[in-house]
Parts: sequence; structure tokens; C-alpha cells
Amino acid sequence: MTKNKSVAAVVYALLAAIFYAINTPFSKTLLNDVPATFMAAFLYMGAGFGIGIMYLFHVKNENKTERLTKKDLPYTIGMIVLDILAPIFLMIGISIGSASNASLLGNFEIVATTIIALLIFKEAVSRELWIAIAFITFSSIMLSFEGSGSFQFSYGSLFVILATLCWGLENNCTRKISDKSTYEIVVLKGAFSGGGSFLIAMVIGEQLPDVKYILAAMILGFVAYGLSIFLYIRAQRDLGASKTSAYYAVAPFIGAFLAFVVNGEKLTWVYFIALVFMLIGSAFVVYDTMVKRHSHKHVHTIRHTHDGTTHTHIITHEHEHNHFVKTEEHRHVRYFYGFFKKHEDEFEK
Repeated sequence: MTKNKSVAAVVYALLAAIFYAINTPFSKTLLNDVPATFMAAFLYMGAGFGIGIMYLFHVKNENKTERLTKKDLPYTIGMIVLDILAPIFLMIGISIGSASNASLLGNFEIVATTIIALLIFKEAVSRELWIAIAFITFSSIMLSFEGSGSFQFSYGSLFVILATLCWGLENNCTRKISDKSTYEIVVLKGAFSGGGSFLIAMVIGEQLPDVKYILAAMILGFVAYGLSIFLYIRAQRDLGASKTSAYYAVAPFIGAFLAFVVNGEKLTWVYFIALVFMLIGSAFVVYDTMVKRHSHKHVHTIRHTHDGTTHTHIITHEHEHNHFVKTEEHRHVRYFYGFFKKHEDEFEK
């Protein structure tokens, strides 16, 4: 991964967090007129419909190899099922709890995503990333417990935590297909996850809201789910599931601030202290993503001919690199004083 690509991935992750942060406070307002399961349905439908329109302008330029295949079916199904459950749990949690509480508890998704990535999907988690997660989690706990009653472990909190567990597993399923068409993934999420939630809402007898609220929920879904998921997947391609979720940690803090602005919920000085801890954690993620150095050996073999005799020289040296790579292999090709030198080495990130 080049440095520019790495920076772009970080920007995508942060923008995804900002867009998603809009969800909680505005959903809290709309839930006064839209039942929880229908709300989850319209959010995903709005995401799928909005990104679908964008896809119409992109599909001609899309490489066919990016399309999802039968091999991707298990992860695609897992992604859709979890995306049906998670927003329903979240909307129930928001409807019977506070918006700021839901925003803050949302950071548990980072821990869930990282642990699942490590234990189930065998994704490498560095020491710096664990430190970052510790700072981010501590900041959330601090803000939750001391933020003027923003944390009250109730049924609402339990449903929010269930939502984060679902999304933690869903993030890892999506990571497995993140190199495929981002448009296709989001459209499928919107159509099937939204459609599944809609059917559940009908079965349990929720009342269909007025058209104006449906449109408002779908517009919110396009921004908070559609654009957010789209950028999140793009970030995952280069950062992986655990690092992307760590950058995503800014979402609850933005959500808590918006809950203060939109919902009139109190924002205290603890918020700003916790924000400092979150920024320290984010700094560790940045270090791990773009600055961390590693050292390894290079073996160069040089063959050259003079005086009718072929000579072979093997040179071994060890030095430190700044690497911005994702793949397991990299290759250097150099031309030096007319001699061709080529070497390959393998290393772990």
C-alpha cells in the first residue's frame, strides 16, 4: 500500500464515521413517528436506493472481475443477515434509551470487530493497535459512566451492545469481500437487509408511517448508512477490519455532540477529557498504519562477466524501511552501473 493510498484509506474511514454519526440523533427524532423495525428497514432501503443511483453512472466502467461470485456467497449472506439484526437492535435500544448512550456504547463495536478479526479471521493485531483500542475503550467508558447519566445499563443498553456484536461480525464478513464492487455490496445490503427488516416489521404488526417520515428516514439512510458503508468498505480494502473500526471510534463522539445539538441532551466537561483519550488512541492507529517501521534482511545476487569469466557475488545486508504495503510480497528492481539486480523477500506486516 503506497503512502497516498494509506492516507486515502484513513480519510475514507474518518468520513465513514462522520456520516454514520449523523444516524443516532436524527433517528432518535424520527423514532417518535417511525416504529423501530420500519426505521431500520427504511435506513437500509435509503442506502441501497441512493448508492444504486450512483452505481448506474459507474457500472459501465466497472471491471467484471469485481463482481461478487458464488465463492463470496457465505460472507454475503452473513453480511445481510447480520445487517438485518443489528439496526433493529440499535433502533430498539435508541427508542427505549438515550441517543447519547447509544452513541457511546457504539464504541464496543471496535472491540468486537478486533477480537472477531483476531480469533475467527486470523487478522494480525499489532501491539500499537491494542494500545489504541485500550485508550479508545477507556475514553468511552469514562464518558459513559460520568456523562451526566448518559450511561444507564438498561434494556436499551443491552440492545445497543447486541447491535455492536452483530456489526462486529458483519464488519469481518464484509472485509472478506471488500475487494469486490463496493457499489454492489452496498446495494445488496440495502435491498436485502432493508427488505428483511420491512418483512419483520409487517409480521410483528408495526404501523406503516406517513410518506414524509419514510422519505426522511430514507434520506438519512443514504447519508448515514449508504455513504458511510461505501467509504468504510473502501477503507477496509487497505486497512483491514480492525484498523478501520479503530478509526471509526470518532463516530460516537460526534454522535454524542449531535445529540447535544439536536436532542438537547447534556454535554459535560467529561466529554472533552474523554475526547483527549480517544485522540491518543487514534494517534496510535495512525502510527501503526502509516509510520511503523520494520527491519529485515536483503540478499542480493550479482552476476557479471569480464575477462571471459562469469563472477557471482552474494551480498547480504540488513536495514530499516518505511513500508506502505498490504500484500505479503514485494519486489525491488534496480539498475546499478549497468548490472541488473533483482531480489524478492517475504515478510509479515
